[in-house]
This record gives sequence, structure tokens and C-alpha cells, in this order.
Amino acid sequence: MSRLDLVIFGATGFTGKNAVIECAKIAKKRNGLTWGIAGRSKAKLAAVLDEASKKTGDDLSSIPVLVADVGDEASLRAMCERTRVLVNCCGPYRLYGEPVVAAAVKAGANMVDVSGEPQYIETMQLKYSTAARDAGVYVISACGFDSIPNDLGVIFLEQNFDGTLNSVESYLSGSVAPAAAEAARKYGLLHHGTWESIIHGVRSRSELAPLRKKLYPDPLPSFKPKLQKRSVIHKRNGSWCLPFPGSDASIVYRTQRELYSSEKKRPVQFRVYTKFSSLMYALATIFAGGIFLLLTLCSVTRQWLIDNPRFFSFGVFTKDEVKEEVMENTFFSMELYGEGWDKGVDINTTSPNKKMVAKVSGVNPGYGATVVALLQSALTILDEREKMPQPGGVMTTGFAFKDTTIIKRLHENNLKFEIIEK
Repeated sequence: MSRLDLVIFGATGFTGKNAVIECAKIAKKRNGLTWGIAGRSKAKLAAVLDEASKKTGDDLSSIPVLVADVGDEASLRAMCERTRVLVNCCGPYRLYGEPVVAAAVKAGANMVDVSGEPQYIETMQLKYSTAARDAGVYVISACGFDSIPNDLGVIFLEQNFDGTLNSVESYLSGSVAPAAAEAARKYGLLHHGTWESIIHGVRSRSELAPLRKKLYPDPLPSFKPKLQKRSVIHKRNGSWCLPFPGSDASIVYRTQRELYSSEKKRPVQFRVYTKFSSLMYALATIFAGGIFLLLTLCSVTRQWLIDNPRFFSFGVFTKDEVKEEVMENTFFSMELYGEGWDKGVDINTTSPNKKMVAKVSGVNPGYGATVVALLQSALTILDEREKMPQPGGVMTTGFAFKDTTIIKRLHENNLKFEIIEK
């Protein structure tokens, strides 16, 4: 039996449902794309196709449905043997990701996911990169809002810099249109699956240092000038800013590390922050973050967090499906401030003399921009494999896709990359 181009696993989850709708839209424009969906319940998968048919206006009843369960190795292997690229939407990945990676590698299927969980991502690289390389397949995590905008944003900035880029500071901001603000407060902004991933990530943060020592036993050489940490709370361009605790910094570091190892390219130093409109909001976030951190330390209070996302996230996360009017009116922007040297300048004797600012922006970061980035990553593997590092392996988006047209693809699908200041 011939392989499908794509199979979306975890299609009955919230992210999975959005990926199904996006894939149906892509298939409408792309003749010959073959795809299917997979999950534990055949009945629920059929319901997802029915719902997607109503939203897209297309009859999707003929789309193949595969039954697979993370607790059933044989079913995972059979699913992976039916596809060229597995689109894994089944998280939290720390709990459910590894069996899928193992099955994909054994079955010779490429895999992409939207994990923002550094412990899972780096463990997969440590355990499966050699096997994936030997099998000639790509396993690429963080293909969503974590961490396409920043990882590929740094690549984009460097491609346009025309010189030597030394450092990048990224600032994330978000907003909800006034028309949807009341619905956002009432129903929430993000699905609880993301919340649960954050909880597990914070709980296991102590695992990262020893894990990275195994992954990268030799430290990178020191490059000057060193990008210094800004104060925990600082002001930039009228906004109050805090360090952003997501996975972006670790993903960008791995990309730059791989580029240095494989090409001896000077790595770009990177730090990421998030912006607030007032000092009060920034201070409140610090306070809430401290309480959240304490609650993740104990299994009982950690379960409180998991069971009550709306209460502990002040209404941001919800166990219900996020309302479409909220998703379509939620916006994000990442401004990446780059500094380095102009072309031809002696970087060893001259202080950085060039600056440039890039911006990556889009709509519905949690699910719209995320599934666009996820599926465009999968399509890039299908279409531009020869432009990717050979023969395969477990890698980041920035390292895997740096020589492809993925940034152009994303820009054409409303995830915009632009230079806003030279």
C-alpha cells in the first residue's frame, strides 16, 4: 500500500482539529496531496472530519482514518508505515511523545510536532538522532508558535543582515481586538493542553542542565562582545519587559550550536523577552509566576493547577474549546533587534557598528499560526528534502529549514516576516 503524504495524529484534540481544517484548505489548493487522520477512536475521528467538512464546505468523508494509540506500539508502527510525514499533535509530548518518535523512526517516516517542552525535545535528540539519521528521516519539534517565529526569525534576520550578526534580542507582544475582549475574558484565550505542557515543563526544569551536558559535552567557545542579560524588569520603547520563559531560547541555541558544529559559522547570541503595557501588569506577572512556580513543586498542588486552569491562569486557559471569534482576533508580534558588524569590517578589532530589526507577526498564535507553521514544515520536508541537512536526524526548524523556502511559504500564509528597521 502506498504511503500518504501526511497523517495528522491526535486529530481529535484541539490543536489536531485545527490542523485538520488547515490541511483541508491546503489540499484544496494543492492538487494530488494525499492525507489522513489518526487517533484512538474511529467514531471521534469521523466526527472531526464531519465538523471540518462543515467549516470548510468540502466533503472530507473519503479522507483515510487510521486508529492508533500511544499505548499500542503495533498501531503506532502501522500508522507511521502509512505516511511520508507524520504530523504529531498528541501532547503533552513529555507524556506521550517518545513512543511516536520511536515508531516513526522505525517505520521510516518523517515527523513534525508543536512541542514547546525542552526536556522532551532534547531527550529525543539525545536518544534518537543517530537512529533517525541512519533511517534517513527528519524528526523536527517546535514547529508551531514555539518556536518558529524566533528560531526562523533569527535565520531571517541573519539572511538580510549583509554582515556578521553577533546578537539578537527578541521582544514578544500580544493583543486581543476590542471586539473580542469580552469573549476572551469570559471564555479564555488558550486551551488547557498548552497549560498542562507548561506545568510539566516547569516541574521538570531541573532535568535540563544534566541533559544538556550529555547532549553537548563540550562548551561553545566564548564570542565577544557577550550579550548580557538585561535586568529582570526593564523598559524598552515605552513597554515594560520581562524574560520570556518559553522554549525559544533553548531552540535557538541548539540551531546556532548545530550551525557552528556543521559549518563553523559564528553562532548568534540570543535572548528573549515579553512586553507589557504597564509596570503594574509586569509586577503582577512576576507575582503570579512565583505562586505558579511554588504550586508546581508538590504533586497535590500541581494537580490543582491541571484541574483548574481558568482559576490559576486568571482566565487565560480553559478546558473548553477556545471560541473562534477570540482566536481570530488575537494577534502577536515578535520584534528581533539584531546587532553586529557591517560586511568587510574586522570583527576582532572593531565594536559592533550595525543594527537591524526584524518583525514576525500573525493571528491566533496558539492555534492558527501554529497549525500553519506545523503543516508548512511538513510540506517543506515533502517538497524540499534535497535542500535540508542530509541524510536526516533530530533537529530544529532553524537548522533543518535554513536553506529552504519555508519563510516565504509562511509569509504567504499570513505568518509575516519583515525587516522594519535598518
